[in-house]
Amino acid sequence: MEASAREPLVRKTSSSYRTFPESAPRRLDKEYLQSLHNKRLYLAAFAAVLGNFSFGFALVYPSPVIPALEAHPSPALRLDQHTASWFGSVFTLGAAAGGLSTMLLNDRLGRKLSIMFSALPSALGYALMAGAQGIGMLLLGRVLTGFAGGITSASIPVYISEISHPGVRGMLGACPQIMAVLGSLILYALGKYLGLVLEWRWLAVAGEVPVLVMIVLLCFMPNSPRFLLSQGKEDEALGSLCWLRGKDTDYTREYEQIKDSMRKQSQRVSCAEIKDPFIYKPILIAVGMRFLQQLSGVTCVLVYLQSIFKKTSVILEPEYDAALVGLVRLFSVGIAAVSMDKAGRKILLFVSAGVMLVSNLTMGLYIHFVPVSQNSTIANRTLVSSANLPAEPTNYITLIPLLATMFFIMGYAMGWGPITWLLMSEILPLKARGVASGLCVVVSWLTAFTLTQFFLRVVEAFGLEVPFLFFAVICAGNILFTGCCVPETKGRSLEQIEAFFRTGRRSFMRSFRR
Repeated sequence: MEASAREPLVRKTSSSYRTFPESAPRRLDKEYLQSLHNKRLYLAAFAAVLGNFSFGFALVYPSPVIPALEAHPSPALRLDQHTASWFGSVFTLGAAAGGLSTMLLNDRLGRKLSIMFSALPSALGYALMAGAQGIGMLLLGRVLTGFAGGITSASIPVYISEISHPGVRGMLGACPQIMAVLGSLILYALGKYLGLVLEWRWLAVAGEVPVLVMIVLLCFMPNSPRFLLSQGKEDEALGSLCWLRGKDTDYTREYEQIKDSMRKQSQRVSCAEIKDPFIYKPILIAVGMRFLQQLSGVTCVLVYLQSIFKKTSVILEPEYDAALVGLVRLFSVGIAAVSMDKAGRKILLFVSAGVMLVSNLTMGLYIHFVPVSQNSTIANRTLVSSANLPAEPTNYITLIPLLATMFFIMGYAMGWGPITWLLMSEILPLKARGVASGLCVVVSWLTAFTLTQFFLRVVEAFGLEVPFLFFAVICAGNILFTGCCVPETKGRSLEQIEAFFRTGRRSFMRSFRR
């Protein structure tokens, strides 16, 4: 009786995914979204994104630590240019391995348990760095924290998108980036005030705290309703959605929509299905965005931020400059979180790529044309060794690299930073979401590893301006890619976005005009 009563609703919702021809269901959707209680949803999202806080903390860990280890009294821990390059880049190699493992973990353990599993390598990696007696222990710690970061990079955006509803998915989708930025900012602050010779070990100890809090909170959070349905656990899925939306809401209707969407697809993607545009198009878009995001140079800038500022001799101390950039990044991601569900994803991607293009171009031209006396380019060919050179700002023109970097980070943080992660979790079809999100992370961090590994070598051979001019060219490509390939997903449920790739752009765009 109950099933037959629900059946007409399912058929009606299914047809509305394709064309959205009627305004009444859309008004009803709006009323439903306004009736939801989001407190538990926000708590679940917060518990998950603590993994991103740890990720952001670990990613920029070399920024204050490399200068300390270059001057370390113990030869076993002292870094030269070669080992410093590996210390900065090996994290991304671990992250790529983490993303590769998530291709299996996301669909076997589920999104929540995958995030919880990341706490093990993360805690072990921080412990190794805190107690390091040699460079080998430091590198292994970086690999393990990177491995944990790769898992969270693939699992957290998917978990948040699957527990969220269209009314807040854009805002919550920016939270992983916000927490990663906050983790980086806390690292910069602690790096400044804990000292730069021995106390760098305490930075690793501090990294353990969010990991422990995350795993405790996640023990009380539900798994993704969509993942539970994919495992045939219908009662648990309904209970999970009830917990997230509130008992006194019409959550059963959303449950039926999700369930109806899953009936139309097999449980796992097969090799034959990869040829289907419904499968390969969103995967190519997501992978392409992650590839271009890293090629824009953000990881290189974040990892070597203090060294870059030391080399360009900005008017403030490099530690203060790094903290200031972190604050700008946090503010910009906040803007993206607020405006993403209002302005839309694509307009922010266009603005973001444009700002990054101008900023990288400005930085490259400044380094190339500003005279040696004003830019202190004594260390122009060696970035790492500049840690031992005094910064001698002689002119307020040295504010240009600081401002250019601030605008670059601002542009990245308000668009290509958070939105690439959000779109990855939105556009990937459910049956391929676990595997494809892992693939995106693998491509992303292998690209980041290659860039961070060769960044110092390119600077050594050709000068610091060459990487920034290359990043500017990539940002121009980002603009073209956004205009040609990226769909607008603002205000759409995950099931509606899947319908876009099933039925084509026309039916999707028709819904906007109506």
